[in-house]
Amino acid sequence: MFAALIVLLAACGGPAKKSNSERNLAADISLKLENIAEGLHSPVAATFSPEGLMLVCEQTGQIRVLENNKLIDKPFLNLESKLVKISGAYDERGLLGIALHPDYAINKKFYVYYSAPSTEKGFDHQSVIAEYKVSTDPMLADAASERILLTIQQPESNHNGGDLKFGPDGYLYIGVGDGGGAGDRHGEKGNGQNLNTLLGKILRIDVNTDQSYGIPNDNPFVGKGAKPEIWAYGLRNPWRFSFDKNSRQLFVADVGQNKFEEVNIIEKGGNYGWKIMEASHCFDPEENCKTEGLILPIAEYEHEEGISITGGFVYRGKELTRLTDKYIFADWTGPVFYLEKKGESWIRGTVSLAAKPSGDLKILSFVQDNNAELYVLTNQEVGPKDIKGAVYKLINP
Repeated sequence: MFAALIVLLAACGGPAKKSNSERNLAADISLKLENIAEGLHSPVAATFSPEGLMLVCEQTGQIRVLENNKLIDKPFLNLESKLVKISGAYDERGLLGIALHPDYAINKKFYVYYSAPSTEKGFDHQSVIAEYKVSTDPMLADAASERILLTIQQPESNHNGGDLKFGPDGYLYIGVGDGGGAGDRHGEKGNGQNLNTLLGKILRIDVNTDQSYGIPNDNPFVGKGAKPEIWAYGLRNPWRFSFDKNSRQLFVADVGQNKFEEVNIIEKGGNYGWKIMEASHCFDPEENCKTEGLILPIAEYEHEEGISITGGFVYRGKELTRLTDKYIFADWTGPVFYLEKKGESWIRGTVSLAAKPSGDLKILSFVQDNNAELYVLTNQEVGPKDIKGAVYKLINP
């Protein structure tokens, strides 16, 4: 497939400007999957330590270690006892995210996002963002070191987000879904547009405090009668985000409802439209929605091509020169895409993968190593019910 429908980036502030859709031709790029590890239980997130260890989060609660591409039997950390009971197929709860402190080599701190039983009535579960420390053994975390930073009550089991990344500013960014249920149905205007809830947002907090966490003074809603943790809002289910190592732009993939998947570049205080809009299209109401002040996605695709977007990275490595400057992402159902900026627009192309395993390949997440090379976390099941997860590296064919 060489062509794709592109939606141009709308201007921030004032009326949201819908660009005319245009069909752009972008060359297909062929790559290969190198099998790094198998036998994982729905690997949904990972990161690399300064020593080069790959720490892989299994949705069922264990953090596994890959050392020199070998899966170590003993888990780095086991959080299974802290998780809400996971039902199996299509369950979106579990251990969902991990990030290492920028000074991890010195302070040995890291952060996780997991789904725990709710401490309040009327909620399905709560999302927990917690800090841990590594023990004297770099292959083993100190399970007793947990410090809970933040809990978020979740009304439904789905749309939890779960990604964690430290920005170039040293603050922790957190992706949180709208709380689930179809159509963002909680509250009159839904959670995505409600600035008095953390649901449906990108959050930004300071972990370097004596308190649970601090609020950066330049967060956009400080002192404005809204949740001060909010950095951006109007998101449905941000499934994986990343900072471009060069431009420092924050790319977020937001999972759509009925028709569209989207990629956004996040701006401070930006409103990304959900549930007023699904991608660049009116959702509630379906016609003549009020788009003033909304920021539209830089790209979208329809559900004829996939059903659930998986965010990736702008490629800044040295091995895959054809990917340089391109944003690599995928759909959960298997297709891999890239975005390339041409002038003021973004064109979308397809990445063809050789050496794919037989059967369905669900793409759960991308990982960037210390040299900015890319890995793919996959599953051959629709959820965490069987041990059919794997790690692949993207290499030249």
